[in-house]
Amino acid sequence: MSTPALVATCWTSAGNVAPLDDPEISPFPVVDRIHAVASTGWAGIGFGQDDLRVIRETVGFPAIRAEIEAAGLRHVEVELASGWWREDLAWRGIWELLLEAAHGLHASFVKVGTAFGSPVNDIMPFVKPLRQIADEAAVIGTRVALEPLPFAFIGSMPQGADLIRAADHPSAGLVVDFWHVFRAHTTLPELVECLDSNIVFGVELSDAQLESIGTLFEDTRDRRTLIGQGAQDVVGFIRAMRNVGFDGPWGVEILSAEHRQRPLLEALTLARDSALSAFEQADRDPSR
Repeated sequence: MSTPALVATCWTSAGNVAPLDDPEISPFPVVDRIHAVASTGWAGIGFGQDDLRVIRETVGFPAIRAEIEAAGLRHVEVELASGWWREDLAWRGIWELLLEAAHGLHASFVKVGTAFGSPVNDIMPFVKPLRQIADEAAVIGTRVALEPLPFAFIGSMPQGADLIRAADHPSAGLVVDFWHVFRAHTTLPELVECLDSNIVFGVELSDAQLESIGTLFEDTRDRRTLIGQGAQDVVGFIRAMRNVGFDGPWGVEILSAEHRQRPLLEALTLARDSALSAFEQADRDPSR
């Protein structure tokens, strides 16, 4: 089979910075990240909100879009919006930054999430607000991609799929992150059953050990591994998502204390090679 198109999601190329750092700004200049991602064979790149704010306040989104195009990268994504279901407007600043970035960088989607906490019993309060931000995204030519987290209000892919179907908006879909699938104890058959290709906007790959260490947030932030160095069935997940009908591009999100210490080119090369190895295994015997 042909080489899959792989996206270096924002944390894969961010270097020594982690989610919830204040600020979440990569130590690597954004142009250096773009060139490094392109030179190591990736098809796309992602950026987090604080790096996007730096871009807006300095060189501007059009200049960075020109760099992305010149480097030959075809897919861009921006993240992460939360609070969009609340009646107060405190969340609007980040949301509008992400919309501006998505428009300026021609991003395929804006990644959105929900607040940390126990999964809700009733998704209905989220339906109208999700439809509203999907409307806003559609106006500027992008989409919203919800990422369910096992430690957040929308806690699993089945629950996320229910919300996307209830919102019933062509610009609202899911990011299916494998770490969040297995840590929510969703089996691969359950995953395939709850999804169909028209609601899956993005897929993210990583690996981890069988049991989490510390809180789920600490485990997802600090202890993901390169693909194949953990104990999860990444190959089975790739096959499952192909069964759903997803054909990429595939995000790779290597997020760990170890990965943050790697030099940029080494981090990107190791992450991509580990993902390609999983695809080679998935192609070798698709019936397994």
